[in-house]
Amino acid sequence: MTRQYFGTDGIRGRVGEAPITPDFVMRLGNAAGQVLAGGSAAQVSAEILASGAAPDMKSGAAKLPRSARPAVVIGKDTRVSGYMLESALQAGLSAAGVDVYLCGPMPTPAVAYLARALRLSAGIVISASHNPYDDNGFKFFSRDGSKLPDAVELEIERMLAQPLLTVDSARLGRARRIADAPGRYIEFCKGTFPADGDLRGLRIVVDSAHGAAYHVAGPVLHELGADVIAIGNQPDGFNINRSFGATHPSTLRDAVSANQAHLGIALDGDGDRLLMCDDRGRVYDGDQLLYAIAIDRLDQGLLRGGVAGTLMSNLALERALAAREIAFERAKVGDRYVLELLLARGWQLGGENSGHILCLDRHTTGDGIVSALQVLAALTRTGRTLGETAGALELYPQVMINVRLADLNAHRDNAMVAKTVDGARKALGAGGRVLLRPSGTEPVVRVMVESEREATSREWAESIAAAVRAAA
Repeated sequence: MTRQYFGTDGIRGRVGEAPITPDFVMRLGNAAGQVLAGGSAAQVSAEILASGAAPDMKSGAAKLPRSARPAVVIGKDTRVSGYMLESALQAGLSAAGVDVYLCGPMPTPAVAYLARALRLSAGIVISASHNPYDDNGFKFFSRDGSKLPDAVELEIERMLAQPLLTVDSARLGRARRIADAPGRYIEFCKGTFPADGDLRGLRIVVDSAHGAAYHVAGPVLHELGADVIAIGNQPDGFNINRSFGATHPSTLRDAVSANQAHLGIALDGDGDRLLMCDDRGRVYDGDQLLYAIAIDRLDQGLLRGGVAGTLMSNLALERALAAREIAFERAKVGDRYVLELLLARGWQLGGENSGHILCLDRHTTGDGIVSALQVLAALTRTGRTLGETAGALELYPQVMINVRLADLNAHRDNAMVAKTVDGARKALGAGGRVLLRPSGTEPVVRVMVESEREATSREWAESIAAAVRAAA
């Protein structure tokens, strides 16, 4: 079955345009609810479905009431459209007989954590990640806190083609609010930092992109002892990712300098992406931060297996890990595919250069706050600076050009595109890479070229991008 709605990171689009409309979202909630109620497709625990396990909001323990309904936690980022979409999603789920737990604005990985900690059937996040405020979307997590497998997403799409189901009134789902969700998540994040460590003496700028982590990222670091300067923590429904966050590193760089901070941390709108900046204004991406964590794990004898990256991971990362005899493999772009590779190999550490980093010994999914804490743990353990740790990996120049196309497959099997790509690969040899791929989140084909010289990378990237445009 061909995917119609789900991309590499859930469903995403412009609010008011298909599929991000209230009527579709209600149908989406209903379809997801039917899959969850069915149990097997979503790998929902038979015990939970049979007993209707509902969490005790005071203790966090799963208790077993008389209801037989599955239950889902819904979180969202700070976009104004979140209110509308949350209501529509809740209505669809309730009609399918699924109880709903609402936690309000919370980072994507927090919802994954809550689904697992509260023994619920699934978690759903309403967010468009790093996109502007007028986009929105949906990410789904299974009851164990990991992204849903492709097969389950396809099953939800299949159910979307069926009539909307409304169970009888006695079986309709109910909605409850988790009032202490931020506190629960803050404690969870702190628990991923060494118990005998603290961040006293560090002045840290934290940029939450006016997004979902605005009320949790700063407190996590503050409670671990850091002197925190919080920016990007005043959401108004419209300013998410606007000039702040991981997609605007210059804001973090300026704030670190102005506050004479030791380093800065920037998250994206839903809190699962990370970049960091040192006191000299140098910004470090996901590849460099992943390298810092991997080497620290290796030096402590804690690295299990190798490291997983993606097709976009910098060639310098692969070579640097090889120099330390650390295995490295690439997955398709998307943290869900990094996770699949890690699970298949029995490894624990992987990520993307965009800043999605997975530390499976700490969390089930990519988490910007948790990843930052792993880097900070390496710094406090060794006494080294961020520049000395992450900066040890010098990246190859990587040039990316996004070619907007109506048909994302128009360049396939085109002779000129193939000839240009072949010429680039021959010219670069083992010292470079070429990658063409349709985006899973927007209507563009991404052309990426990397080599040891930026001018060379740019020249070939522009040539290939021109050939792709001409093929449209």
